[in-house]
Amino acid sequence: MSRRRLLAGGCAGVAGAALTVWALAADESPVAWYKAPTVSAKTERKKRPLPSRAEQVASLQAGHVYDVLIVGGGATGVGCALDATTRGLRTALVEADDFASGTSSRSTKLIHGGVRYLQKAIMQLDYEQYKMVKEALHERANMLEVAPHLTRPLPILLPVYKWWQVPYFWFGIKMYDFVAGDRNVKSSYYLSKKNTLELFPMLKSDNLCGGIVYYDGQQDDARMNLAIALTAARHGATVANHVAVLKLYKTAGRLSGARVKDELTGKEWDVQAKCIINATGPFTDTLRKMDDPSCREICCPSSGVHIVLPGYYSPEHMGLLDPATSDGRVIFFLPWLKGTIAGTTDLPCQVTHHPRPTEDEIQFILTEVKNYLNPDVEVRRGDVLSAWSGIRPLVSDPNKADTQSLARNHVVHVSPAGLVTIAGGKWTTYRAMAAEAVDAAVQSAGLQPLHRDCQTDGFLIEGAHGWTPTMYIRLVQDFGLEMEVAQHLAKSYGDRAFAVAKMAAMTGKRWPIIGKKMHPEFPYIDAEIRYGVREYACTAVDMIARRLRLAFLNVQAAAEALPAIADIMAEELRWSDAEKKRQIKAAGDFLANEMGQMVNRASRDKIPINLSKDEIQTYIKRFQIIDVDRKGFVSINDIRRSLKSMGLKPSNEEISAILSEIDVTYNGQMEIQDYLQMMSAVKSGHVAYSRFARMAEMEEEHHEQEKLKKKISVERSGGGL
Repeated sequence: MSRRRLLAGGCAGVAGAALTVWALAADESPVAWYKAPTVSAKTERKKRPLPSRAEQVASLQAGHVYDVLIVGGGATGVGCALDATTRGLRTALVEADDFASGTSSRSTKLIHGGVRYLQKAIMQLDYEQYKMVKEALHERANMLEVAPHLTRPLPILLPVYKWWQVPYFWFGIKMYDFVAGDRNVKSSYYLSKKNTLELFPMLKSDNLCGGIVYYDGQQDDARMNLAIALTAARHGATVANHVAVLKLYKTAGRLSGARVKDELTGKEWDVQAKCIINATGPFTDTLRKMDDPSCREICCPSSGVHIVLPGYYSPEHMGLLDPATSDGRVIFFLPWLKGTIAGTTDLPCQVTHHPRPTEDEIQFILTEVKNYLNPDVEVRRGDVLSAWSGIRPLVSDPNKADTQSLARNHVVHVSPAGLVTIAGGKWTTYRAMAAEAVDAAVQSAGLQPLHRDCQTDGFLIEGAHGWTPTMYIRLVQDFGLEMEVAQHLAKSYGDRAFAVAKMAAMTGKRWPIIGKKMHPEFPYIDAEIRYGVREYACTAVDMIARRLRLAFLNVQAAAEALPAIADIMAEELRWSDAEKKRQIKAAGDFLANEMGQMVNRASRDKIPINLSKDEIQTYIKRFQIIDVDRKGFVSINDIRRSLKSMGLKPSNEEISAILSEIDVTYNGQMEIQDYLQMMSAVKSGHVAYSRFARMAEMEEEHHEQEKLKKKISVERSGGGL
């Protein structure tokens, strides 16, 4: 066995050396393979006010003939819009839902070259995989530089549990550094077992030999997507979300426009364009069939589920990579916005606008996570704060059966009628993909841009121009914001954070002076809702999922904050009471079905009540103390009365949280069976914490104290007779 391992390690080394020589020899300019083109951040901040959505829609209806009409508002689509408009082309983009509403907001949040793709390139001497990794590493450097507020370098630990793997993994990671050349984020390094556990104390220590740390980037994907769209809009592009394409028009056999529909108003109209770019991700084939119903499908969709766990599952500044799970897939374990992302799965799926996570996929991720954490960290089903599924638009290869063998290489295809399709790829390479798509559009339609070449390499994104790592201090000092809120605003909006802060309401407190939190556990404030409307948020789902990331971080907290968020949006967008109720219901359905709330509830309800007889009697007693009228259920009014009887003076946020738990999870009332089920779930770890359970316990304690006081009072009065 040891000989085979040694042979495998030696073969990898020889193959790596051979690939290096091959790659250097394959290019006319060998130095260019080692030294990637230097990213040089450029462009001044645009003073042009951001057009409102109404103005953007009016522009689409004005009868202009656009050079390019882009369909799809994900990463690739908005990248195409920015590329086209900065070349001087008259550009329009339409998105049927919201910017980043699909795959682009449901990623692993990594900006990476692809360690495992490099492994395939070395082991299989695959030149195409090597070029893909090389390109992605340059794009990684570009993203970190042009949007520093939304991105950060992230060290990722590769734990090693077998000594023979140390040189094997070390060589592979060093090759990753080498291929990045002078655009490397930071150099990788080896850690001893002691140092590994110091940096990642949650890690299982049994048989641990050490760890190898390498660097990739991390981003807030939905806000990055939005920032690119806003940058395109400020530079002259017409971009509109919630506008769907119904059909394509042709003139003399060439595409000449599209019939579109405003999903918010129902109005339909035609948009004329010299060229149409299909950047619809998993829905690539839907638009291709509008052009040619007989065309062959080229997209092979794959579902990737992620879960979010509490922040204590990982260090705040280091992630973890499990390179070989029980079924051969790769699992990442990454800190993100004070939480921990774990994922992903990789299974063939059907294309849908509303992908849902399944219990089996969640359990698979939890099981794999458990294998790497020490016994002190109890991996509980109840710690899953949210879960989501994203559909990867992988490019199919008819010679390969399983989706794991599909690289995320992109393809650009131009149909006989002139439809330019950009498909496949990954988030990190969105800009390079967009450049290639626009090049194809210019060539196929004979367009005459002001700039023939792509202008977006090093092109600063919305919020980056005036951002500095210490900018948040000015927000604290100038506006009186809480420090955590100021840091969040600076990282989410960059230099536009000052415009957000100006919209914040007074708190009425000595400190912080402004910025009312939408939820006590998160730094999101009222001003972000108002500013989010100006960033084209049209629905409550747009707001809780993609302007704020609350739905992705904690589905229960999002449900609790939803009514207050809807109130502000109703004020800004002039919703009627009926529309506000409709928006709240739609957002509730989204949280239940797409963000894991329903599967969390179902998981808890399937657990048998494993309470002892004494525990059941205790919980029934607590329940009946609150249910004074013996109705068999506890309502929101019972909660209010109970809190008042205890003489407690919790904050409005605490009261709201308890009431929301009952209202959101149990539709306004909790029966005794629900309560016993919940306490059983708390005991087994399927539910991490319940505010209502804690309140019931306090009520019982208060009840016992009152009984004791009465008993003492009776005894004293009896003793005085």
